[in-house]
Parts: sequence; structure tokens; C-alpha cells
Amino acid sequence: MMEWTDRHCRYFHRLISQNAVLYTEMVTTGALIHGDRERFLQHSQPEHPLALQLGGSNPDDLTTCTRMAEDFGYDEVNLNVGCPSDRVQNNMIGACLMAHPGLVGECLEKMQAAVDIPVTVKHRLGIDDMDSYEELHQFVSIVRESGCKTFIIHARKAILQGLSPKENRDIPPLKYDWVYQIKQAFPELEILINGGIKTLDETKTHLQHVDGVMIGREAYHNPYMMAEVDRLYNPDAGVKTRLQIIEQMYPYIEEQLSQGCHLGHITRHLLGLFHGQPGGRQFRRYLSENAHKAGADVEVLKQAVARVAAF
Repeated sequence: MMEWTDRHCRYFHRLISQNAVLYTEMVTTGALIHGDRERFLQHSQPEHPLALQLGGSNPDDLTTCTRMAEDFGYDEVNLNVGCPSDRVQNNMIGACLMAHPGLVGECLEKMQAAVDIPVTVKHRLGIDDMDSYEELHQFVSIVRESGCKTFIIHARKAILQGLSPKENRDIPPLKYDWVYQIKQAFPELEILINGGIKTLDETKTHLQHVDGVMIGREAYHNPYMMAEVDRLYNPDAGVKTRLQIIEQMYPYIEEQLSQGCHLGHITRHLLGLFHGQPGGRQFRRYLSENAHKAGADVEVLKQAVARVAAF
């Protein structure tokens, strides 16, 4: 979710679901230690519960950044052991760490010792030729010795040589049953499943076998699928309409514009709200063509909404 789940996206998603745990895009330890940590860690109170996802493999650097996360008020830190891009591989970040479960465990142990908030891990089923269930079981068995209790498992392996990050999200087959087996093998662990999940009905099916579900791309491209998520927590929870959600974005957008933010940086996350609805294409087109123009303000979004309301 790099360059997707920024603070504007998370504020928008929180309006749709009050209970879902939201995750930042992956932030590397180098970016926080040597870069503009305020920019990467900045968030607003309504975003909570909120987890910071870190990328790195140096235990000391990860520990430093985990402390930063706690200081900035995050509710959880998640170590990414799943990203397959060449750029992160070259820095020993992401899915390549599945070949080094001992190092992952060392990182998690030090991170947990430094803070009071939960530290979790997200990983793949395997990588390249290290793709048997036995090797997955061994990875979890070694890493759990760190004391980490929550494993978020993307139910695909990653092919680090030959496939792009995009292809790694689609081509390796999904093996949900492997994640179910891990939960059976380690009942004391909290196991969450991720990968290819598109509907609330699918989520309910998975919850019969595991403790939680993480939804990534579908929640971004079709955000209104999250509208009934809160009913998993409370069957009587209300469901907002798409127009109600948009109207609640107006004050936030006006505040951000007054601070120098560009409209397009916010509205790019809203493009999928009317996915599959009459006028949805016109909504997307109007925003895409006008939100980045100089001086664009909340009136542009209102005009885009009018394209939907006309149907």
C-alpha cells in the first residue's frame, strides 16, 4: 500500500468504519531516522486505532523507530516481511526476510522490549523455492519465540526473481487453507489472513477459521465495501450512505487546504467511493480532471458529487 494509505486516506476510511484497525503505508527505518519523521508519522486522532508498518532489518534501527511510533501515539507497530519489490530487497527489507526467521525474531524481540504497545508481523507463505507448508510452519515456530503473538499472513508466496510487485499480488496462487492450518497448529497465536479478499461475506467465512482479516487493495479501490464492517463488531451499528461520508469530508478538506494541502492529494483517495454506482465514472473523471488545477477547492468535490446525484 505504498503511497496509498497516507493520513488523508486513513481519515477518509475512518469515516466509513469506526472499528477497523487502519495501517499506514510501509515506512522504512531509514526514512524515519534520517528523513522527515514528522511527515511520515503525522496523523490525526480520528484515525485510531492505527498501526505503523515498518520496513527494516536492523534490530537497533527498528527499535528506535518503534519507540518513535509509541511517542507519536500509534496503537501498534507492524514489521513488514512481505513486500517483494527489488528496492526493498536490496536493503534487506520485506519478503526476503522470510529466509532469515532468526533475524526477524531478534528484531521483534527487541522492538517489543522497547515499548508497551503491541508489535506484530506481516509475512507471506514463503518465497521462491522456500514455499512448502513445512517451511512456513518452521518460520512461524521460530519467530513466535520472540514473544510476538500476532501474525498477519498474506496467503500467497512471493517470487522475488522474475515477478514485479504487482504480479506478486496476483500470480502466485492463494492458499487460504495454509493459513487456517497455521491457526490450528498455533492456537495460542492471533492469526490474521490477507490476500484477494473482496467482500464482507468472504471475510465472515475466513473468520470461521482465523482471528482476523486484513483487506488492502479492495478497500482502497472500492472503499464502500467497508461500510458494513462495523456490524462485525456490533450487529446494530449504523451504516452511512456514500453522500453522508462525502459530506463529512468537507470540513476536513477545507482545514487541510487552509494549511497548504492540495485538493488532489486528498481526493485521489475518494475516486472509488462510487464504484459500480450510476454516475460513478463521471464522478471519477471530474475529480481526476479538476482536482489538481491551481486553486481547486472543496467546490470541485461538490461538483463531482453532483454528477452522481444527477442519476
